Amino acid sequence: MPVVDIPGSKSITARALFLAAAADGVTTLVRPLCSDDTEGFAEGLVRLGYRVGRTRDAWQVDGRPQGPSAAEADVYCRDGATTSRFLPTLAAAGHGTYRFDASPQMRRRPLLPLTRALRDLGVDLRHEEAEGHHPLTVRAAGIEGGEVTLDAGQSSQYLTALLLLGPLTRTGLRIRVTDLVSVPYVEITIAMMRAFGVEVERDGDVFVVPPGGYRATTYAIEPDASTASYFFAAAAVTPGAEVTVPGLGAGALQGDLGFVDVLRRMGAEVSTRPNGTTVRGTGVLRGLTANMRDISDTMPTLAAIAPFADGPVRIEDVANTRVKECDRLDACAENLRRLGVDVSTGPDWIEIQPGPVSGGAEITSYGDHRIVMSFAVAALRAPGISFDDPGCVRKTFPGFHEAFAELRSVLGHDR
Repeated sequence: MPVVDIPGSKSITARALFLAAAADGVTTLVRPLCSDDTEGFAEGLVRLGYRVGRTRDAWQVDGRPQGPSAAEADVYCRDGATTSRFLPTLAAAGHGTYRFDASPQMRRRPLLPLTRALRDLGVDLRHEEAEGHHPLTVRAAGIEGGEVTLDAGQSSQYLTALLLLGPLTRTGLRIRVTDLVSVPYVEITIAMMRAFGVEVERDGDVFVVPPGGYRATTYAIEPDASTASYFFAAAAVTPGAEVTVPGLGAGALQGDLGFVDVLRRMGAEVSTRPNGTTVRGTGVLRGLTANMRDISDTMPTLAAIAPFADGPVRIEDVANTRVKECDRLDACAENLRRLGVDVSTGPDWIEIQPGPVSGGAEITSYGDHRIVMSFAVAALRAPGISFDDPGCVRKTFPGFHEAFAELRSVLGHDR
């Protein structure tokens, strides 16, 4: 039975880096994700004047509750959405002038609800080109705090950024949210803030964050549940195959582990224990309708295995996947059609019909790691699939292709 060692969670590593930088003292992060996104976040902290010591299995961050030590900095956020949204927010709590830019892909992704909220809190923030997009400059002079209204309907990262900021303000924050996607990611944020000594109160759509700062700690990063979805899906589409991911069990913070519940509904056997999760393919893969609003990063994984189900697979309430690294709804539909699959889409849904899948096609990645990793699962049942940009997986899992090739061999797909 293959046991797959999944790298650390990207979402948790990014939050932990913010918290460690903001905390009073030295924080040790155990088994953080080492990928393009997280390395970019760590390098951004260094540009802002934080000390970050990195070894293979642990990173140490000297926290500065008063904000960046650099009076001026130019930070390149690469392709990282968390880097691009969290670092300007962290810098705003300090004192200095900080410029942020990002890759062309990240420049296209929206920021406006977050930067509008920061301005409402008195932050001097200017977008240099397109309003609501990178590049931007923050002229920081600390933040008093108070009440702010936020639309987090495009991304829960806007709310996470403000929650993380709250303890660094002088009087705390009261955040009223008008819309919110990906609620489990916000729950990750609140649980992690608690580990760093801050308790967030929630009353319906209002989140209250006290002032007072964070305390340093040692924090272990759990494996990435979104990345685990490809390996779980590989088991589900392979009769008799089992895949176990240790470290992702009943107490996991990440909502994306809920993807295994979708696989269970489709007919896979799922066992979730305190210290790990196992998925077993039964030879049955049923069609279904799934609302994936809260686990939308795993939407492409489900889309890629949907043609092998015995009935239509309809995925709903995933409008926010259109503003990720690419328009993931259209990217999935286009690539499935390239494989001969009948697909229809709407503003926030995709419906995929079962049927034969033709191999030999080249998948267009659109520079999106999740498109490549998802269709690697489809390639288990449709040999000959290739990718125009297989290397874009370095964003979250540089060793993905090697790990997946090993699993493919163990599951017998190379025979």
